[in-house]
Amino acid sequence: MEANVTDRVLSDDIEDVIVSEEQIKLRVRELGRQISEDYRGKDLMLVGILRGAFVFLADLIREMGISVETDFIAISSYGSASTTSGVVRILKDLDDDIADKHVLIVEDILDTGLTLNYLIKNLSSRRPASLEICSFIVKEGKQRVPIRLKYSGFTVPNTFVVGYGLDYAQMYRNLPFIGTLKRSVYEDDAIL
Repeated sequence: MEANVTDRVLSDDIEDVIVSEEQIKLRVRELGRQISEDYRGKDLMLVGILRGAFVFLADLIREMGISVETDFIAISSYGSASTTSGVVRILKDLDDDIADKHVLIVEDILDTGLTLNYLIKNLSSRRPASLEICSFIVKEGKQRVPIRLKYSGFTVPNTFVVGYGLDYAQMYRNLPFIGTLKRSVYEDDAIL
């Protein structure tokens, strides 16, 4: 019997699992409860940053005990590379007005902070009642601009990670854990 795709990817491309599926489930549950408590009685909109945050956002809202609106924005500073270009482009803007709403940006990973810094400035100009950030992963020691997070999931070493929505060249998002890629995977692509 042939191994499934996840098994082949795991054995062929993943160096280490640094955040397990069980750890993720527990932390997402904790974040959902905390956000629910903090925003109870408020008009909350979760803004997911596509594409990476969709997995985290989907799990997070199922753990929340309050009504929330959701919207998505797609921005890019990576393309298919594994390092940021520093140039941020909006690929898909919000569909709904955020004026006078409490907005919580839901991000997959905070590394340099350049993309989030741009997004904070952009969304602040739209007059939300409040604007906060929840990042699932924070890369240790990687920030080039200071970003204040209200919520975070895990801090990981400054290494290239994939899984649970995080990708390399649009692959590995479906892995139920956070792992590191073998260097041979991205060195072969001559992107770095």
